[in-house]
Amino acid sequence: MQTQISPIKPFFLDLDSAEIADIQQEMGNILRSGQLILGRNTEAFEAEFANYVGAKYAVTMNTATSGLEVLCVLKGARGKRVAVPSNTNFASVAAIIRAGGEPVYMDMTAEYFAPNLDILKQTVERYGVAGVMWVHIGGIIVPDFDAVADFCRSHGLFLIEDAAHAHGSWLKGKSAGTIGDGGAFSFFPTKVMTTMEGGMITTDNRADAELAKSFRNQGKRHAAYGGLHYDLGNSWRMSEISAYMGLVQLAKLDRMTAIRQAAVDSVAARLDNIGVGYCDTSHMDRASQYKFIIRLPTGKDLDQVKKSMADVGIYAGGGVYEVPCHRQPVFAEVPFDEAQLQVTETWCPRHICPPITSGTTVQDAARIGDALVQILE
Repeated sequence: MQTQISPIKPFFLDLDSAEIADIQQEMGNILRSGQLILGRNTEAFEAEFANYVGAKYAVTMNTATSGLEVLCVLKGARGKRVAVPSNTNFASVAAIIRAGGEPVYMDMTAEYFAPNLDILKQTVERYGVAGVMWVHIGGIIVPDFDAVADFCRSHGLFLIEDAAHAHGSWLKGKSAGTIGDGGAFSFFPTKVMTTMEGGMITTDNRADAELAKSFRNQGKRHAAYGGLHYDLGNSWRMSEISAYMGLVQLAKLDRMTAIRQAAVDSVAARLDNIGVGYCDTSHMDRASQYKFIIRLPTGKDLDQVKKSMADVGIYAGGGVYEVPCHRQPVFAEVPFDEAQLQVTETWCPRHICPPITSGTTVQDAARIGDALVQILE
């Protein structure tokens, strides 16, 4: 009788039976209370998340996309050029445009799939940007990001951190989302931790935190309810149910990232043996390992590699990102210089992110690593 091999998938909802029962009980409490938004769970989640990352303030949002847009508004992006990597999710560029800014694409390095200080300096010199939206792609904080922050401060540039991938990522004693002028985290179902849908703004600026709370609640400033609107905000609130789920997930975040790290270490050791390159995070205090980015060797086709993995029951999820923003149809009107995006052009179609989650077992990691060796060697 042939042994059935369990598939390894790129999504895992890290909630055990006891935690699900706990959330169900609290859902009943929330429904009986009648306060479905802006209640005690929202306040508790904000306080605990701020404490976890070391920020003075945290503000829940319905998505990280909304959080990035609010930060762009608060930092005065309207009518100004804002540098942003082309290798990022739609949300980063869309937030700049919706806030009235003009995106200016930055290239990336092959080592980290993100820009570095030199790329930023070249972009500032060439385009005269007023601010920067930096993306911690895959949860990686690049080694010179503290120098990036110093450069932005010394040149009067605002620095927004897209930390959608970076829950639990730390560099030189600082968490993602606390190094620049404000950060935005995502709690989408595929992220390191989830609230179903949701996001969080982090900041040390009290005025920004208060305005962010106003913007998420139709511009009502300090009033949760009522009919007076002071700011041109939107309906960007997180539900009380989602906030409670966030509290449950946050309590186990360190454990979830540790499991991801162990799996990455196992796969990386096998790749080292055959000389296949990947984005290394050993310079960081800790990494979320939201995505383990592997550079495909010359002659290896992404679709074929994915198919070969699927044939042995290993299903790779999306990369970061196969189609960069300057090639996305929705941004066809955003100008770009292909000559300044050569690394992005080269590597976005030539990388793979294996299915590593907080549900990846030791045996799963070994299977993934062994399969990659067979396919990529």
